[in-house]
Amino acid sequence: MSHDHNMPDGFSVREGSLFCEAVSADSLAQRFATPLYVYSQTAITDAFAEWTEAFGGAEHLICFAVKANSNIAILKLLASLGSGFDIVSGGELRRVLAAGGDAGKVVFSGVGKSAAEIELALTAGIRCFNVESASELALIERIARNLNKVAPISIRLNPDVDAKTHPYISTGLKENKFGVDAEVARALYRTAHESDVLLPVGIDCHIGSQLTEIEPFIDSVKHLKNLVLDLRSSGIELQHIDIGGGLGIRYRDEEVPSAKVLITSVRDQLDDLSMELMIEPGRSIVGNAGALLTRVMVIKEGETKDFAVVDAAMNDLLRPALYSAWQTIIETAPSSVQTRVYDVVGPVCETGDFLGKDRELGITEGDLLAVLGAGAYSFTMSSNYNSRPRAAEILVSGTDAHVIRKRERVEDLWADECLPEHIGSQAHDD
Repeated sequence: MSHDHNMPDGFSVREGSLFCEAVSADSLAQRFATPLYVYSQTAITDAFAEWTEAFGGAEHLICFAVKANSNIAILKLLASLGSGFDIVSGGELRRVLAAGGDAGKVVFSGVGKSAAEIELALTAGIRCFNVESASELALIERIARNLNKVAPISIRLNPDVDAKTHPYISTGLKENKFGVDAEVARALYRTAHESDVLLPVGIDCHIGSQLTEIEPFIDSVKHLKNLVLDLRSSGIELQHIDIGGGLGIRYRDEEVPSAKVLITSVRDQLDDLSMELMIEPGRSIVGNAGALLTRVMVIKEGETKDFAVVDAAMNDLLRPALYSAWQTIIETAPSSVQTRVYDVVGPVCETGDFLGKDRELGITEGDLLAVLGAGAYSFTMSSNYNSRPRAAEILVSGTDAHVIRKRERVEDLWADECLPEHIGSQAHDD
């Protein structure tokens, strides 16, 4: 391997070879083929425990952000640890329920909940809806009345706080589509308070993803506290404060505060309210627990650039193409090959199809690479572009490797497509 790297939890280098827990990356690639997503069960369990410990004795609920990694085996693992879930679609709710998750620990976020999704969530008995508009609140009220149920709601405040992250994953500024301002929130709480089928139970906000500073969290929490006190004085008592998620991980050289430092700072602001604290971490639980294994197919030397063409592509891992995100790429085995600087690219017919640019690697064709930090927003964002079947997913626990998603077969890709009988059944008449 060409460099020393900060190894994510659950991964280690032994005598130059990459291991996930006690299993070598090379043996996994040989057994299950590539591209291949590999996750460490221990890393996920430890990361969840770190959040639990961060709260100390405070009443709390950790709701894993399902969009980060929605494999039902991983959801089942988290449910077994006591996790709740933050969902943004009916499909995610169905996944949580299929994995054995507790609907009573589910919060439903998102700006565009459909009537069918709201009905599904009310019937399942979720913990609450994180409401993002007056229109949504009216729809929930109408459906709750039709079902003869009481809908627990929380209003998502948009505090107009700059999360200092990539614009595509910043959600707490007033130009973002998420949440409502304090004035609108107050009006929505009054509406809910006066309704016989709406029950205001909490307040929430979420300002963005991959946050590496505590100040934006604290700014947003102060806004939440002011609104809670304001509502109390008008006779509206809430039970929980949901501070959202978004704590980042180290992909390259980011200095990320620990869960404990964050929660201690938040509790300094909120403990005197005596309310349950909720948080919606995703990336910080699974991000560094995963890697994408991919094999070098072609080494192409160009006039100004050298390319390592690998069998994984932007359809497998979109983050680099979508956000220009950096993820560490390493050789999985010792190499005596002279290092060169490569753009690591996939076979997809797009210039944007790259996993990493300007990477120093000692590789030959057929070598195996690992893209680290691929546990969050990686498989969940994958697609079948260029009619490429999606990768298999493996969960490693000690010396055991469990298939938690089989590799898609090409024929699966058109299984739901239909050939109308009239196509090609007759020659054209002139």
